[in-house]
Amino acid sequence: MEPYVTIITTTDNIVKSGNADAFNLLVSLLDLQTYPKIEHIVIDKMSTDGTVEMLKDYKNKGYLQFYSERDTGKFSAFNKGVMRAKGKYISFLSCDDFIHDITAIYDVVNLMEANNADFSFAPAYCRHPDGYVFLFEPSMYNAFQVMPGSRQAMFFKKSMIEKENYFDEKFKLMSDFDFIIRIMMKKYKGIYFNTNYVTYKLGEKGLENPQRVEDESKAIFFKNYKSLYPLNDDILEEMVKTSNFPQPLLQKLATCFPQEDKELFLQRCEQMKEIRINALKNQK
Repeated sequence: MEPYVTIITTTDNIVKSGNADAFNLLVSLLDLQTYPKIEHIVIDKMSTDGTVEMLKDYKNKGYLQFYSERDTGKFSAFNKGVMRAKGKYISFLSCDDFIHDITAIYDVVNLMEANNADFSFAPAYCRHPDGYVFLFEPSMYNAFQVMPGSRQAMFFKKSMIEKENYFDEKFKLMSDFDFIIRIMMKKYKGIYFNTNYVTYKLGEKGLENPQRVEDESKAIFFKNYKSLYPLNDDILEEMVKTSNFPQPLLQKLATCFPQEDKELFLQRCEQMKEIRINALKNQK
């Protein structure tokens, strides 16, 4: 028997922001999915621009359920959606993201069921606000250093999200990164879905607030790694800016992967450090 899948989307005055057409594309393509048991939950941040009326129309036509209420940010809204979800598997899409492969959910669910996976990850097209598109290929071996893939191209077991106490709402921009680190450190089982099925827009808030991204990343590293290695501001600065992690810390994080993957993990971490150091040099 096929399990339910829940797609959670947050909205906030999307009519005024010009995202109504993008949201319509998201809803329309979800409706075309070949998987039969999909619910779409929208958590709206008390929009006042006609968004609620638009959502009512979608709801009346059977496309989605929505709730319009105050929240403290995107991840607070995601948590509210998870609490209301009936799906065994959950994915989080913003109002201007969409699943362009209509068989994707069917294929992802079958893969996760067959492998008893706790989460899945896949490549995705990323639309940059400057107008170009690039392929974001995931690298879970780098998950302890940088965001390892597109959150929009991941599915998560609801039971895992509940067990790990949801997204940490104090992180307004990077809570998905924190959550991925946590489930990797707990050795939950991930499965790679080798198909690009999602197109998403790179978050502008992160681009507009690079210092906030750095500060949250430092706090996330300290929160998750402080019991493994003594961290100070100088070490955290290096970790965030260049992915230069202390070797004893990397050795401990390597135990989160199978023993046969340890050397590959360390190689990928070194490669990421070199890439980011060179990128910083080229900026100067």
